Amino acid sequence: MSDVFTTRVLDLTTGSAERVVDLTRDCESFLREVAQGRDGLLNLFVPHATAGIAIIETGAGSDDDLLAALHTLLPADDRWQHSHGSPGHGRDHVLPALVPPHATLPVVGGGLELGTWQSVCLVDTNKDNAHRHVRLSFLG
Repeated sequence: MSDVFTTRVLDLTTGSAERVVDLTRDCESFLREVAQGRDGLLNLFVPHATAGIAIIETGAGSDDDLLAALHTLLPADDRWQHSHGSPGHGRDHVLPALVPPHATLPVVGGGLELGTWQSVCLVDTNKDNAHRHVRLSFLG
C-alpha cells in the first residue's frame, strides 16, 4: 500500500427494492486499515449512472424520507425519455444529478470527521441492478 494514496472497491448487493445503504462502518473499517492515525481525505465514488452517495442521518426515518422525497421529485412513471427497464427507470438516470455519485470527507487522526447523526450512504433507486460497486480512496 502507498503511504499517500490507497483505494479499495466495496461490492454490494442492494436487492430489487430502492434502498439507502449505510456505508459508515465500511468506511471506518477501511480507514482503520489504511489511514493509520493520519489526517487526510476519504473519497467515495459510485461508477454507476443510477446511484449516488449521501451524507444523512439513518435509522430515525430520514433514509425513508429521502426515498419519499426522491419519489416526489422523480416520479416512477412514463414521463422519462430514457425508457428501457422497469416502469419509470428513466428517473434512476436523473438521480445522480440530485444525489451525486461521489463524496469527499475529512479524516482526522485516522477517523471520519462526521457530525453526531451523520452517516455515509449509498442511495440506489434502480430496482433493475442489484449489484453495486463503491470505490473508497484515502489520500493522506
